[in-house]
Amino acid sequence: MAITQSDVVYTAVATAENGRDGRVATHDGKLDVVVNPPKEQGGSGEGTNPEQLFAAGYSACFQGALAVVGRQENADVSGSTVTAHVGIGKNDEGFGIIVDIKASIPNVDAATAKDLVEKAHQVCPYSKATRGNITVTLSA
Repeated sequence: MAITQSDVVYTAVATAENGRDGRVATHDGKLDVVVNPPKEQGGSGEGTNPEQLFAAGYSACFQGALAVVGRQENADVSGSTVTAHVGIGKNDEGFGIIVDIKASIPNVDAATAKDLVEKAHQVCPYSKATRGNITVTLSA
């Protein structure tokens, strides 16, 4: 279910200059980075890129969702990590992205880890936002 403006408790604000070959900064100055296309896309690869920023945000958000689910399920998710692999490539409409989420949850068995990751995928706001729009694969 979508939220409305009255449901919002925090809004991140970032401004980009010169698109994928420039600079991105948040309004509070906590993030201020040079962005450049990666070498694989013909760029210098010297700065970060939108896919890296998306991977960072998605992995952090998913890790938070995993912690929520761990508490709900009384599962020990301490020491866990979440890695997001975000790929970009051409599709029929120009370009698209694909995401592979890999979670490592050392304190639970494989079946429990898989269950926790599936449940976190239902809770994570990034997963909800991308559901039905891009391919997201999960593994634990």
